[in-house]
Amino acid sequence: MRIGLSLLLGYFLIVAVAGYFVLSIFVQEVKPGVRRATEGTLVDTANLLAQIARLDMKHGDASKGQLAQAIAQLNQRPIGANIAGIRKDRNEYRVYLTDGRGKVIFDSSGQALGQDYSRWNDVYLTLRGQYGARSTRTIADDENSSVMYVAAPVIEQGQIIGVLSVGKPNSSMAPVIRRSERRILLAGAVLLGIALAIGLGFVWWINRSINRLVRYAEGVAQGEAIPLPRIGSIELTQLAQALESMRMKLEGKAYIEQYVHTLTHELKSPLAAIRGAAELLQESPPPATAKRFLNNIEQQSARIQLLVDKLLVQARLESRPGLELAPVILVPLLRQVVAGKEALAAQRGITIRLGELPQVTVTGDAFLLGQALSNLLDNALDFTPTGGSVSIEGQRLEHHYQITVCDTGSGIPDYAQDKIFERFYSLARADKPKSTGLGLNFVQEVARLHRGTIRLHNLQPCGVAAVLTLSL
Repeated sequence: MRIGLSLLLGYFLIVAVAGYFVLSIFVQEVKPGVRRATEGTLVDTANLLAQIARLDMKHGDASKGQLAQAIAQLNQRPIGANIAGIRKDRNEYRVYLTDGRGKVIFDSSGQALGQDYSRWNDVYLTLRGQYGARSTRTIADDENSSVMYVAAPVIEQGQIIGVLSVGKPNSSMAPVIRRSERRILLAGAVLLGIALAIGLGFVWWINRSINRLVRYAEGVAQGEAIPLPRIGSIELTQLAQALESMRMKLEGKAYIEQYVHTLTHELKSPLAAIRGAAELLQESPPPATAKRFLNNIEQQSARIQLLVDKLLVQARLESRPGLELAPVILVPLLRQVVAGKEALAAQRGITIRLGELPQVTVTGDAFLLGQALSNLLDNALDFTPTGGSVSIEGQRLEHHYQITVCDTGSGIPDYAQDKIFERFYSLARADKPKSTGLGLNFVQEVARLHRGTIRLHNLQPCGVAAVLTLSL
């Protein structure tokens, strides 16, 4: 299982379990909370009505007193209240009044008039000076049929002369309870959705950072020169830096091994020629032969010197930590490079043509760009026969500038297509000594440092086009 999916499932499981317990507690507390609030209201109502009932009992006719008249008038008209979307049209209170012995002397419902309620908890406890309340089902098997009663004493001159009890059906509280439960569950679902969205965002960020590291590692494994990705997390940044450090050490070791191997290979041939010529000179050959051997030694020594100089330039380029960034106007730089090659081209009977060159300024290292352009021109001139031509054109794209150098040579053989950018790889040139094989590799490194590319392809019917693309 992918690490991002594992993190998401674990995170969502934790949030879901925590949300379940929190929501269940809230939902379980809704019903008793509403009933406690209702009981508090019944206590206030019962004590208030007890004061009115005291006056009715004092006058001796509670069934026709002010309390009875007020409740009768209340039941005759609809209330018409809209309480947060819950409609209330009628009075839901049941009020009854007992005397000091617990006998009902007034009942708003008319059901219990004259009955003995002295054994009900609300009346029984209140007559003894305690808080009296009860909840009784009207239907034994139906919990929703229960009615909550709260009683208050009717006191005259310090004596309890009766009990006034106010009852309210628990079913009347059901709409409030259901509405509260729905809102809590809806809020819980929204919270869970937000938590899931946050988790998805976090997992996306983790996967994105890891995928960038994976792509970086795969690119390094394939030999691509790609920059270290920027990652926001401190831990992932440290991991990326550790990978970069490991890559640099491994590349450094491989770089040295490759340089030693290739340098040994390249020096073997000229050193063997110098040694052979020196051995023959020890035999005192004729002056003409000795001169030919001495010229051979001079040529091979010059080749070794050129190879060493090129290697030093290549090493400095590959080891520099960054570019000396500055605005570079490409067209004057390109014209300057071409002017430096005109004498060599004229000597070889080759024509250099400058095509359309749109003006553009890039940010980079002018010296390195000049060296890269010079190498491309040298390469084109080396493979162009006498009477041929080399053309240079520039093209401005949306985010890049493209320089194309075309020659009219024989083209790149199929077997060399994948090797032309390798260090020390060189193709044979007609009537010219073999090169160091470092020119195109140098151009490739300069292009990489400038966030660009270099590619070569054959033209029809003959010739090669070298396309250097630089980022704007």
